[in-house]
Amino acid sequence: MTVFVSRHAALSSLALALAAPAVLAQTANSSALNTVLVTATRTPQLASDIISDTLSIDAEQIAQSGSGSLVDLLQRQRGIQVFRNGGPGTNSTVYIRGTNGNQNIVLVDGVRIGSATSGAANWSAIPLTAVDHIEIVYGPLSTLYGADAIGGVIQIFTKKGQGAPAFSAFAGYGSDNTRQADAGISGATGGEHAISYAFSAGKEKSDGFSATLPASSTYNPDRDGYERENAAGQVGLQLTKGHELGAQFLASRLDYQYDSGKSAFGTRSRQKLQNLALYSKNLILPIWSSLVQLSEARDKSFNATGTTAKERSQIDTKQTDFTWQNDIRVGADVLQLLYGHRKEQVESTVKETERERSTTSLAASYNLKRGAHLLNLGMRNDDSSQYGGKTTGAAGYAYRINGALRASASYGSSFRAPTFNELYYPAYGTESSKPEEGRNAELGLHYSAGATQLNAMYFHNRLTNLLVTTSPCLVSTVDPKKYPSCVYNVNHALLEGLSLSASRQLGAFSLNGNLDLLDAKDESTGKALARRAKKHANVAADYSAGPLKAGVELELAGDRFDDNANKTRLGGYGLVNLFASYRFNADWSALVRWNNVADKQYEVARNYAASGAKLFAGIRYGYK
Repeated sequence: MTVFVSRHAALSSLALALAAPAVLAQTANSSALNTVLVTATRTPQLASDIISDTLSIDAEQIAQSGSGSLVDLLQRQRGIQVFRNGGPGTNSTVYIRGTNGNQNIVLVDGVRIGSATSGAANWSAIPLTAVDHIEIVYGPLSTLYGADAIGGVIQIFTKKGQGAPAFSAFAGYGSDNTRQADAGISGATGGEHAISYAFSAGKEKSDGFSATLPASSTYNPDRDGYERENAAGQVGLQLTKGHELGAQFLASRLDYQYDSGKSAFGTRSRQKLQNLALYSKNLILPIWSSLVQLSEARDKSFNATGTTAKERSQIDTKQTDFTWQNDIRVGADVLQLLYGHRKEQVESTVKETERERSTTSLAASYNLKRGAHLLNLGMRNDDSSQYGGKTTGAAGYAYRINGALRASASYGSSFRAPTFNELYYPAYGTESSKPEEGRNAELGLHYSAGATQLNAMYFHNRLTNLLVTTSPCLVSTVDPKKYPSCVYNVNHALLEGLSLSASRQLGAFSLNGNLDLLDAKDESTGKALARRAKKHANVAADYSAGPLKAGVELELAGDRFDDNANKTRLGGYGLVNLFASYRFNADWSALVRWNNVADKQYEVARNYAASGAKLFAGIRYGYK
């Protein structure tokens, strides 16, 4: 079934969406226009002054997710679809507006994470217990963040210290013998030389379930469990008013099992994330603020399918970033000038991929505010030692029609750098691979009046020079090598969609939901891109009565294909989740969550199992 009859039909649906009653939504708190966001412009700004399509997930939503993973939480947000190869500990991929997992950027407290060999973030290794809140910006952001920001940027924020010293702790237990515990302390001193601090640590362990189904060639009926440990922290020192030095870190280790055949050894993987950043924030002049940050992000992966060296693999990637950002206020406007230098390095048991590259970046943007008018212009140049220079630009405009209704339009270019695997992996990569490129245009309407929030976004993102895997692989006639090449820049793709969300507060009841209509296709073949449902929706309702809050969630996904040839179809599904929390007093609270109440059996990837009915309960001291 085709989602879009025509582009005009999509635009008409966008206009009609704002006249519809508030049945679907994110949460009222998340879309409230007085929320301060950072990611969309790289500086704190009211959501009402941001042209980009944005969304935030607050601490309360994260707390209500129970033992659910970060991927589970993102799956409930508009514009996002995910798939993973089994349970919470296994490999996961996050699609934003239909783009691949390596066509998006993930930041943790401003530090870019991800593997240089795969190009994607290791979502399963990111601990949800360390997260305070999350910001999602949809659409191309290469002018702000450089390579790979084709579909959007997701930034994860850990907790910061403020106020009097405070201690928090959580313990929970659920299905599959899942155990979870975390604790943290945060606060800040007063005075001229104030110090803020926040530290947390947590552990989660589960027996899991079989990652594969009986039809899989690698099926093994054993349980594929996981264990995740993490620690995070931030320290800030105010030297004088307007001048701050700080440091932040995140370390996480994930050990999990997966199926790769009926091996008595038991296949396993160990993933490590290690982020460290030092920063200096300085108010140089009343109108000029500066941020200098030096960061390092490591992504380590070890896999073993047996006891011999040939059955083991190790991939360690490191990204080192230096950024100098300058925000200059011109009346109500902001001029931003940025310099960046990023170095990527790979150490691996696959020696051909042990390479490095560096990228030097210069960027400028201007955010204008004039009464009911908002305008944003940006341009960036990234000069890579591997693929040369790439220049991107973006322009956005928004107009406040009245106090509640705002219209926006934007256009931006973006690109994705080839991964080290796509360049150098033997019998797969092609060293001459070029960056993928994107051109995105979108229109939006946003309505906010009291207890009602409505949003509608139409986007049209055309991608060129897509890197695809060909079969059979070919040996170059110009420069024959020992291995053939399988990756080539040949494809064109079109990602077109309509994203709707709304919320309504009705006394003690809150109604929330979102609906995405997506047409993601390979224009070279006319086929749909794999694992993207054309229709995806979430609906939620909750009730609050004093210390009690209870609710229900419904997730709906249409059918999709598991392969780019469109020969293997995956059926649609609907899931029902229930949750409740109770606050005993100012410090103590409890929660219970029951996911997939009907124990629905479904697949988001062929022959990989998805979670059935899962129950989890926990108790918390302090507030998340």
